[in-house]
Amino acid sequence: MTDPQRILIFIPNWVGDVVMATPALRAIRTQFPDARIVHLMRPYVAEVLGGLRFCDEQAFWPAGNLSMGRRWTQFSRLVWELRREQFDTAVLLTNSFRTALVARLVRAKRRVGYLRDGRGWLLTDPLAPVKSGKKYVPVPALDYYNSIARYLGCEKVHDRMELATVNADESAIDARLGSEADDRPLIVLNPGANFGWAKCWPAEYFAALSDMLIERHGARVIASTTPRERSIADRIRAAARKPLEIFVDPPLGLGPLKALIRRAQLLVTNDTGPRHFASAFGVPVVTVFGSSDPAWTVTRFAGERNVHLNLDCQPCMKRVCPLKHHNCMQQLEPEVVYAKAAELLCSVPPPWGTASVPTSSSPAEGGRYALRADEGRN
Repeated sequence: MTDPQRILIFIPNWVGDVVMATPALRAIRTQFPDARIVHLMRPYVAEVLGGLRFCDEQAFWPAGNLSMGRRWTQFSRLVWELRREQFDTAVLLTNSFRTALVARLVRAKRRVGYLRDGRGWLLTDPLAPVKSGKKYVPVPALDYYNSIARYLGCEKVHDRMELATVNADESAIDARLGSEADDRPLIVLNPGANFGWAKCWPAEYFAALSDMLIERHGARVIASTTPRERSIADRIRAAARKPLEIFVDPPLGLGPLKALIRRAQLLVTNDTGPRHFASAFGVPVVTVFGSSDPAWTVTRFAGERNVHLNLDCQPCMKRVCPLKHHNCMQQLEPEVVYAKAAELLCSVPPPWGTASVPTSSSPAEGGRYALRADEGRN
């Protein structure tokens, strides 16, 4: 089969999934170096992939806060512009019906994706997901995306996730951290989770963990939260006995958060997107699991330690505890998480060594489509 010359790739929406898709994105770019590759994504995803060079251009879905009429106008224009590209291949790393429909509407000759959500008739190359009866079998997202890359003929497919930082994000972190030399180990806490509260280890437990890390390791501890997680930040601040820094006002964007985690000696996090920033940069990470199933997000990173209980109700995969007690997190004591953190802090050098991280003066590949993201925010 002739190598594709124009490839449209539908990028996942969740931050962690985007990071776990980077090995497949790298493999496609490597296998087809002369092809024109366009990534279609949510606007905020550009910060996650900023600094990488896996595509020639980026296209953005209309912003969700637009009026219905304007959103439809933006959507129609997006489809029209993509259709003009005359893509010979559309690669769907997403599972939704909508993305398969768009691949058909832009008239991509070949449309490759998993057979899900009733969209098989829209695909030319439907791939069968792993199922047991009617239920999907947990498959690590790395394997899920890499299987698509291999199906396309990619020969160099590896598990190593990859991220980069850009100069503006590094400068933003320089300003937040201060210019004075600091030889304390930098430990970052990520106590929130966009998916839902069921994924969140109690804020008071994060505060207790912070106290242990400061008392026993002389650490500089920074907790990063979003504005929507201000209550978490307030609870950590109220419960902590030792002073820690909390980055909530102004909040860090995804780009500066990458730069912060890249510099850390350790990240302690719930099962949420920034967890994968650490793996991509070779930074040791302790991940606390509650409602979610670790089998979906296996990273094969030697520097990660997963902590979870084995209750009968786990994993429920719910946003809010359906039993109202949240025992999967409430019964997971801070000392248990600390033990894993201490184990990694004593691991010198880090399991993957010091990562060589590319930086760039520009956040992403940019181009004609970059304007559409700005238009969508107005």
